[in-house]
Amino acid sequence: MTRAAVPVAAPALAAVAAPSPLMVLRSAAYIVFLLATLVPWALVAVLVSAFVRGGPMYWLCVGWLRLAVWGAKAVCGVHYRVSGLEYLPTAADANAAVLLAPKHQSTWETFAFPAIMPHPLAYVFKRELLWIPFFGWAIGRMDMIHIDRSQRARAWAKVLAQGKRLMSHGNWVIMFPEGTRIDRGEAGKYQTGAARLAITTGTPIVPIAVTSARCWPRRSWLLRPGLIEVSIGRPIPAKGRRHEELMAEVAAWIEAEMRRLDPAAYPDAPPSTTPDARPDEHPAVAAQAAQASAAAAQRS
Repeated sequence: MTRAAVPVAAPALAAVAAPSPLMVLRSAAYIVFLLATLVPWALVAVLVSAFVRGGPMYWLCVGWLRLAVWGAKAVCGVHYRVSGLEYLPTAADANAAVLLAPKHQSTWETFAFPAIMPHPLAYVFKRELLWIPFFGWAIGRMDMIHIDRSQRARAWAKVLAQGKRLMSHGNWVIMFPEGTRIDRGEAGKYQTGAARLAITTGTPIVPIAVTSARCWPRRSWLLRPGLIEVSIGRPIPAKGRRHEELMAEVAAWIEAEMRRLDPAAYPDAPPSTTPDARPDEHPAVAAQAAQASAAAAQRS
């Protein structure tokens, strides 16, 4: 005789405790660590870029990002765990491109994704980041896609042209569908740009959930010790799809997985009968999140 599954309700998100003096001290030390390592690393990158570009330049800059992720762990106790890497092409598949579409909660994932992924990544980002001293100088030497968001038509043409070129060489384009960092437990409005690029180029799109706001919330320089979960979904074929439909599927997967990984952040989510099931393993889980995402979009 089998037992019926018991719905598991998400616990309420507790009020965030005031930062302790030790947390403030460790976070300040981490910011100093970032600045102290960024300045010489960026200067070296700018000098090297006069002679070397492409892959070697990319991995030189990724070295600092790996150092930044390590520093968050060593100084502030921010650990991370990745699942789903087996769904992605390996480093041996040099020309196998995918388009990554992650949840965006924190600065942490912008540091971490190039350090985690086996292929070079090309971020689509606002051009204002190029104006940040040292950091902007370094990323300006990399093969990325920087856009002027005030010129939407021109920005999309640039994303399409450079995205096609980069993915034809096996680089992976990464776009945050919500466009900006989102508070823990919230769902932003999912833009269709990533889906449009995936469909136009015939590139599979990969949804990614990341719980980085647990440890490093948006608009905060304070890092809390804990575990960040990065969950990579199966690539979703884009050929022949409609961009609204494709992005709705991506959003539903991400929001379902966020509720599974961080249930305390979603106290209003429907109780789940499969708390350990990924959305791609249990369609009912994704259906629950699709309803929640649609409701959040109507409120925004």
